[in-house]
Amino acid sequence: MTTAPTSRTRRIDGFGEVSIRPVEPDRDADVIHDWVTRERSRFWGMRAASRERVREVYAYVDSLATHHAYLVHRDGRPVALFQTYEPAADPVGECYDVRPGDFGIHLLIGPPDGGAEPGFTGVVLGAFLDFVLADPSRLRLVAEPDARNDRAVARLVRAGFVPGPQIDLPDKRAQLLFLDRGAVGG
Repeated sequence: MTTAPTSRTRRIDGFGEVSIRPVEPDRDADVIHDWVTRERSRFWGMRAASRERVREVYAYVDSLATHHAYLVHRDGRPVALFQTYEPAADPVGECYDVRPGDFGIHLLIGPPDGGAEPGFTGVVLGAFLDFVLADPSRLRLVAEPDARNDRAVARLVRAGFVPGPQIDLPDKRAQLLFLDRGAVGG
């Protein structure tokens, strides 16, 4: 079986160089802490976390074989945090019928420099989906943002995800969304 790369860099015309690499908890705790404790990141569930708690959480994620975290950079500047997981090894897998080839994702776009940039999130999300789908065993992507996070749900639907049921997870009511590999041409 082919596995996805652990990092990738590619130039996107009209956007810049996008690189994706695994989170290094000690190195990246400051930037992640800054992002997850802002009001705009309230649905991430870490607003009250200390820098040390953020480092601990991402060190734990880094220790798992089933869950991974990545920082996305644009032209060398961090712009997004993505997490992936195997639904069968996550509480979400207890809330729906997990299929072989299901693969979960989470997305947090960092705060913009100097205001919103039309199309930014779509380009970054597209680069990450390409990265995740580099592994041909991943047949369907699963996302479960907080059901109150209308912007995230709408962004995923625009990317081709299809809404499923709402589910109750330990820390939120979530909206399941699914994206079949064939829907993205991967």
